[in-house]
Amino acid sequence: MVVICTMVDMHIVENKSKSGKKIYRSTLLRESYREDGKVKKRTIANLSNCTPLEIEAIRLALAHKDDLCALGALSESVKLHEGLSVGAAWSVYQVAKELGIEEALGKDFEGKLALWQVMARVIGQGSRLSAVRLAQIHAAGDVLDMKRGFDENNLYDNLSWLSENQAKIERKLFELRRGGNKPKLFLYDVTSSYLEGKSNHFGEYGYNRDGKKRKKQIVIGMLCDESGEPVSTEVFRGNTQDPKTFESQVKKVLERFGCKDVTIVGDRGMIKTVQIESLPEGFHYITAITKPQIESLINKGILQLGLFEEKLCEIKDDEVRYILRRNPVRAEEMSKTRVSKLQSIEKYIVKKNSYLKEHPKSSVSKALETTRERLTRLKLDGWVQIKEEDRTLKIERDEEALKEASYLDGCYAIKTDLEENEADTNLVHERYKDLTEVEKAFRDCKTVNLEVRPVYVSAKPHNK
Repeated sequence: MVVICTMVDMHIVENKSKSGKKIYRSTLLRESYREDGKVKKRTIANLSNCTPLEIEAIRLALAHKDDLCALGALSESVKLHEGLSVGAAWSVYQVAKELGIEEALGKDFEGKLALWQVMARVIGQGSRLSAVRLAQIHAAGDVLDMKRGFDENNLYDNLSWLSENQAKIERKLFELRRGGNKPKLFLYDVTSSYLEGKSNHFGEYGYNRDGKKRKKQIVIGMLCDESGEPVSTEVFRGNTQDPKTFESQVKKVLERFGCKDVTIVGDRGMIKTVQIESLPEGFHYITAITKPQIESLINKGILQLGLFEEKLCEIKDDEVRYILRRNPVRAEEMSKTRVSKLQSIEKYIVKKNSYLKEHPKSSVSKALETTRERLTRLKLDGWVQIKEEDRTLKIERDEEALKEASYLDGCYAIKTDLEENEADTNLVHERYKDLTEVEKAFRDCKTVNLEVRPVYVSAKPHNK
């Protein structure tokens, strides 16, 4: 037998029934269809639990089922309101909880403000005002369960709170991550960040690693554990020399983090005689010596130039061990740089001579002065000289001086007071090379992730 069914209609039916004094209502979505020539009905869905607005929406859709485009005209009477973004704030917050940042900062209002400053820096780098605006886009209050709002003045005041509580926060983070497993080695290095503006307590002119002339700067010290994870940062005046920053790091390791019998690794020129003599009992060092120091040891006969080879070599003088090596790659780079600088000077002199020839009244002495200044900036004046002859500038190379300037290319010497049974030659060398982890942390901080360079300061210093 063949049964023929044909769809006829879909509609909403509202039923009302009475049982005693009670009235029962139901709303059903039903359809009418034809089967073997007879019209029948059946229930598709029970809409009794839907709100009146939802039922009207379904009724409206059924009325325009043959022309859904007609619903587009209704958009003019509909207003859309975008809610706060949750995803980014929630994701960063979960990471902060996992890392222990929330616990270290605390869950009071100041702690939550500080956590939002961290989160805002990750979500979108900017000023305190931009962090306030981010909170108005992202659900900062809901995610952090903040009971009151805040503005940029609250965030500036919160920076003072962070500064006052920095030691406690760093110690808490250290304990949460390390537990009772205290590191036996710390890595320490410094960098600088130039300032846009002048009203900064630490802003001074100094050795600018960013290559920004006529810009004040701050010096930033970063102390890391043996794996390169930062455990403390400290800001110094922009003209502070590297060794002057070292003493406070030793104090942190000993007092703030409660570590004893540790080795601190610092870059060349960082740990000098004064710093070594002031180390507490049980503290050791690994550092590198400067080129003048290497030359001094060679002149004294303690080191020999022939010992600097690609393979590591160790020399011991009293209680001090020196690990020597010549890096052939670095030596070649230095040679190429020297040649490139010389070619630059040669091109510059060609232009100067051409100008002098085309302008007979131009000053030769002035041209000679500017060329020599350029030579000094390129650090070639030790083996290159510029002389004038018949209004023409000429280059003279001193091959003996060049040989003397380049004989230590690629050479370096690592210095430590560790005993051989505590760290062999290779281990000392590897630990010194671990300073690249601090450099990586600086890159992440200054340019890659947090973009704290440059530091912008207001025309007037904040009262906090």
